[in-house]
Amino acid sequence: MRTISSFNRDWMFFDPHLDDRDTRTIDGVPVSLPHNAVDIPLNYFDEGAWWRKFRYEKELAYRPEFNGRIVSLLFDGVMANAHVYLNGALVASHSDGYTRFEVSLNGHLREGSNQVSVVLDGSENPDIPPFGGRIDYLCYAGIYRDVWLKVVDQAAIDLVKIEPLDMLGSSRAVRAICRLRGSPERLQDAQLKVRLLDPANDEVAAGTASASTGEATVELGDLPGIELWDLDSPTLYSIECELLHPDFHDLVVERFGFREIEFSPDGFLLNGRRIKLRGLNRHQSYPYVGYAMGRRAQEKDAEILKFELGCNLVRTSHYPQSPWFLDHCDRIGLLVFEEIPGWQHVGNLDWQNRALENVASMIRRDWNHPSIVMWGVRINESADCSEFYRRTNALARSLDPTRPTGGVRNIADSEFLEDVYTMNDFVLGSEDLPGANHPRTALRTREEVTGLPHPVPYLITEFNGHMFPTKRIDSEDRQIEHVRRFLDVMNAAAGRDDVAGSIGWCMFDYNTHKDFGSGDRICHHGVLDMYRVPKFAAHAYASQMPPSAGPVMVPVTHWTRGDRSIGGVLPLWILTNCDRVELHYDGRLAVSAEPNRSMYPWLDHPPVIIDRRMLEDHDLSQWGLPWKKALLIGFTGGKACIDHMMVADPVPSNLTFEADHRVMLADEADHARIVVRVTDQVGNDLPYFHDPLSVRVRGAARLIGPDKLTFQGGVAAFWIASIGHSGGILVTVETSRLAPVAYALSALGKDVPRLQEAVADFVEGYGGQHEQ
Repeated sequence: MRTISSFNRDWMFFDPHLDDRDTRTIDGVPVSLPHNAVDIPLNYFDEGAWWRKFRYEKELAYRPEFNGRIVSLLFDGVMANAHVYLNGALVASHSDGYTRFEVSLNGHLREGSNQVSVVLDGSENPDIPPFGGRIDYLCYAGIYRDVWLKVVDQAAIDLVKIEPLDMLGSSRAVRAICRLRGSPERLQDAQLKVRLLDPANDEVAAGTASASTGEATVELGDLPGIELWDLDSPTLYSIECELLHPDFHDLVVERFGFREIEFSPDGFLLNGRRIKLRGLNRHQSYPYVGYAMGRRAQEKDAEILKFELGCNLVRTSHYPQSPWFLDHCDRIGLLVFEEIPGWQHVGNLDWQNRALENVASMIRRDWNHPSIVMWGVRINESADCSEFYRRTNALARSLDPTRPTGGVRNIADSEFLEDVYTMNDFVLGSEDLPGANHPRTALRTREEVTGLPHPVPYLITEFNGHMFPTKRIDSEDRQIEHVRRFLDVMNAAAGRDDVAGSIGWCMFDYNTHKDFGSGDRICHHGVLDMYRVPKFAAHAYASQMPPSAGPVMVPVTHWTRGDRSIGGVLPLWILTNCDRVELHYDGRLAVSAEPNRSMYPWLDHPPVIIDRRMLEDHDLSQWGLPWKKALLIGFTGGKACIDHMMVADPVPSNLTFEADHRVMLADEADHARIVVRVTDQVGNDLPYFHDPLSVRVRGAARLIGPDKLTFQGGVAAFWIASIGHSGGILVTVETSRLAPVAYALSALGKDVPRLQEAVADFVEGYGGQHEQ
């Protein structure tokens, strides 16, 4: 029976790596994975700080279960140009920084202690994607994903591909294709048993096949009671593949979902139901630590997209992302467009061959994810490269004929080799460019972009972004325009059957090279900031969620008389999924308004827009008269469901604290984001509060990043990381104008029975408040 266990703990990290010719000696630093080789400031840094070699070392003690078996290491992601050594001997090299690779240790393992060494180079190697040109994101050096120790018999299951069949017909079935590892002599007389298990782990069907040829296929049919995987009911089944032989045994379990997808010239269908795709692009980066975040931080991003922003699709721009992220997309019902590494540049033939290897690695790793609906097989925004892209498409279709291919471009009349024409359409805002001769336009027509005489499947894969970068602390005028641009494109896409949907650029702000962004090494393109704190534009997405998911009502204003040009708060944009909104000014009903369907006829939930024509002259007062408080009340189905108070004289009144997780996991690399807010008398953020604060973390966690921060628009955020043992965690936040806040969390590990006692002792010692 195989075993796969975490290999993340007890590494030594050496910076810099010294080769045999260097006579210097340096001490290693103990680290756990995932790990970022060089932690960086939030902004204004040298992106070449990690362009050098680093070394990781770990001892592996020989175990009796290694005898006569295949022992290997699985690396989920190493950036980049990795060379793996065992006891001084080179056993494998892997240049790509985004794809998984397996390293066999057999032939170099010895009884006693074995030293595993990984030497990587963070330099931007022009011989491999995405490098060779300029790229609008950073590739942070380090072993930034998990490493696993894998032990299997000499004959074992290598890959499992699951293909659901006839999902919308009366003969639902599933095919399991297993590739086996082992010599023909060893596999002779071996049998493969395949079981289909339902979400409760009960057997639904089973079958067997001979495994003697090195590949076995089992098809299980007559499955009338199967539940389909869908956005609102992401039902997951399991395929259990068991290799049976008197001399060896192996068992692999893969989760998957039964679902049918189709991109047609008339849109996107999931299980035969037409769905308008609405999503955002996501990078996998975080402040200070780059890519090196663990499972629950990855899962939290998926949850933000699905449950806080109301997206039904995410594009993994511009590379395959964490398996943890994709697993969670499967569980929560979030569709994924996954693509190969790259940004605009296409290199020589060797470079292209490496890109083809990335296509194969991406698809083989992820082909059982029901959430993935398309493979991106073109370098993002690259020029046409006919022969290269014929090869990437052919390879993808041969490996996985069940999903379409897409190729993201930003040029019109581009050669169409994929199954879906995927386009970054930045026409909105281009009317302001020199020489432009067109009015404000949300989206170009499909025919104008493709130049094709016949209709084809069509998806908008980026819009906005660099056309109107906006910081969370920007003026109210700019925030309103930022909101409008997202609403305009979503509305245009929703109103056209020939557009499958739109994916905005992007989910959150991200670090980048000096050649891009705002000069501070940040692209402020997100609807969230780097800490995942919402800008007003985030609520443009959230307001499209159905009222059954919860009421949304966010006014795009700081409720001040003089923040906008000319002054006042009109027109007042209110992002909401309510049927009607009342504005009460100084205790008196000023107006009752409904969503503006004349401006946004195709949105599920247009914004409410209150302008001067809807008010009496004395409402919202004029210059020279007192500014008063206001109350918004949202109604759905004739009943009040949400309210929002805005004061006229905001002052710092409360220091609030919110953590993603109150209990951290001590036995894995766990991270919890903490958001601290300074709010006014009624709980609203103070948009121009920028005081400093200090953070102290004690107990079973450590702080990521500096302990001296500043509030940005009344909000500060940071992550804490578990450190490998159970116990209490006390986070203290201090700022000069409000009383300090001490917040207690806990870390839970294998020593659970003592956890509550340990946490209680810890909290009592520091006077914090523990929340269970």
